[in-house]
Amino acid sequence: MKNIVITGTSRGIGFELVKIFAKNNYNVLAISRNSKPLNALNLPNTTVLSIDISSENELKKVASFVANNWKKVDVLINNAGKLINKPFEKLTPNDFLEVYKVNVFAVAELIKLLIPYLNKNSHVVNISSMGGIQGSTKFSGLAAYSSSKGALITLTELLAEEYKENQIAFNTLALGAVQTEMLEEAFPNYKAPITAKEMANYIYNFSLNGHTFYNGKTLQVSSTTP
Repeated sequence: MKNIVITGTSRGIGFELVKIFAKNNYNVLAISRNSKPLNALNLPNTTVLSIDISSENELKKVASFVANNWKKVDVLINNAGKLINKPFEKLTPNDFLEVYKVNVFAVAELIKLLIPYLNKNSHVVNISSMGGIQGSTKFSGLAAYSSSKGALITLTELLAEEYKENQIAFNTLALGAVQTEMLEEAFPNYKAPITAKEMANYIYNFSLNGHTFYNGKTLQVSSTTP
């Protein structure tokens, strides 16, 4: 059985991803601050870790679990994200730091902790946004969020280069608008064309098969711009 690590699993795309992997008999480590939604489902082969990924010390719990139980990770999906919708002139340095802690720094630290358990053909999938793609239409108020997602894309490219001899694949999916709780909170009147479940199905298939065709690439997963 393949071992799958997913962050940001208490709701939205991450929540749906855990259900799909569990249904298809994969071992899943689900990571989020709020463990109640998934614990209530009592899914098979699924462990839920309640941690704050912006804390380096708490992230170490993920590596400890893998070391003690799995010894290897086949797929890592960095899905957790933080979005602050605020006019640029009102954004504080702390706002930027909060967003980057989750969207960039935590991703880098988790990958670093799990590198010893990523083997040949392991696949790291980082979930970015069309807002981080150069030339895409941008939403006002997302200076911190979209710039962090651009940084995540570049980080992914660099890691693919650095670990290509190990044959560990790193790819980014730049998602367009998906109808999730995070989107509803940031843009209450906006309705996205894609549901969280639909996007989760796409990410599920890509995480298992995409590394056969791609490494260090950013795929734009959007029926609109963004």
